[in-house]
Amino acid sequence: MLTLGVNIDHIATIRQARRTVEPDPVAAAVLAELGGADGITVHLREDRRHIQERDVRLLRQTVRTHLNLEMAATDEMVAIALDIKPDYVTLVPERREEVTTEGGLDVVGAVDRLGDVVEALQDAHIPVSLFIDADSKQIEASAKTGAKFIELHTGRYAEAHSPEERRKELGILAQGAWRAREAGLRVNAGHGLTYWNTYEVACIEGMEELNIGHTIVSRAALVGMERAVREMQEILQRAALDIKFRR
Repeated sequence: MLTLGVNIDHIATIRQARRTVEPDPVAAAVLAELGGADGITVHLREDRRHIQERDVRLLRQTVRTHLNLEMAATDEMVAIALDIKPDYVTLVPERREEVTTEGGLDVVGAVDRLGDVVEALQDAHIPVSLFIDADSKQIEASAKTGAKFIELHTGRYAEAHSPEERRKELGILAQGAWRAREAGLRVNAGHGLTYWNTYEVACIEGMEELNIGHTIVSRAALVGMERAVREMQEILQRAALDIKFRR
């Protein structure tokens, strides 16, 4: 069954804009779960621009679904993850000057290093996902690291400027999902997904979880977090039914 991970980073972005105590991402996570979120995702960046270590520790105590910690593959972050023990970790690339994550990990160029990080985390019973582009070489390299999951970067699909380009990128994602499953990897996806483009990705065979943040937080600012999550879940559930009836 396809599940929804709600990324609450930008609740913290609003808080950090004033360096105050509200809105609290922990409270947002509670409301997201009440609205039907299947999991909560946060990215603890090295520069702490939004989510803080305090947030992750409290979320570990309060999240009732599952907690996905996105992080760079650094010694500092590995130590934090081993201490806090989220339900799983997603390793992502990180550059301080970027506004948001701009692409997938270069697993091909860092198989040994990422393999060591994956091993350290999974030896502590923390499954690892690698955030990658839907490229066959990156998928093959991801399998070599021993990671349990990949998360396909959907940014190019989300930013497509024409129906033809969008169909092409959707096909690349579908092919990537198939290749990953053939390699023994479980498949998630995310980045840039909105209420207007999520349905097609949700219909990709074998997709397990979509991690969606900015569009839900933006909608929540107008209608509330519970309603915003429910509306996104309705899209995923419609896709799941359509997949079922196609079989």
